[in-house]
Amino acid sequence: MNKTAAVRAVIEATADEPIVFTTGYTCRIAQGVLDRPNHFYMTGSMGLASSIGIGIAQQTGRPTVVVDGDGSLLMNPAGLVAAGALGSLPLVHVLLDDGKYASTGGQHVPSGGTDFALLARGSGYPRVERIERADVLVATLRALAGTCAAPTLLHCALAGDEPPVPPRVDGDLAAHAARFATALRKSAPC
Repeated sequence: MNKTAAVRAVIEATADEPIVFTTGYTCRIAQGVLDRPNHFYMTGSMGLASSIGIGIAQQTGRPTVVVDGDGSLLMNPAGLVAAGALGSLPLVHVLLDDGKYASTGGQHVPSGGTDFALLARGSGYPRVERIERADVLVATLRALAGTCAAPTLLHCALAGDEPPVPPRVDGDLAAHAARFATALRKSAPC
């Protein structure tokens, strides 16, 4: 499963759940696969995808999906600690681990010796799974989408070449934020 297949699987497995896509190629791929109002595309602030997702999950009480990168998570592992400390936080943290900073030139991420599962469990995540196939990611996310009641890490080991990456996300960030906020209000439980 490459990054595009993983992002496609996340989108296929979800409907109106809030999804935060981390910076770089991940948000570009997501917008290129299927642009939805409930998708939040980070266009900066590397390392803060989990922080944004934690805030959304806390404020809405709804299962929230964060699609993060290995380099991004290593930049701010405090997100794991914050989420883990909130035992009933409905957060599904999807970690895309390809070992590189793809959108800035493919530099190596120094994560080879990092045990992300151990970090998540040590931070208080009660459920951690390693996923290597897109169909397993779809099935796991579908099962979690409506029932997630505690922080969960889905560590996706990525491999394979990527197809060409779609263009950058539109720069009108205020309009993007307003669209996302409206989607959250419309899909809020009564």
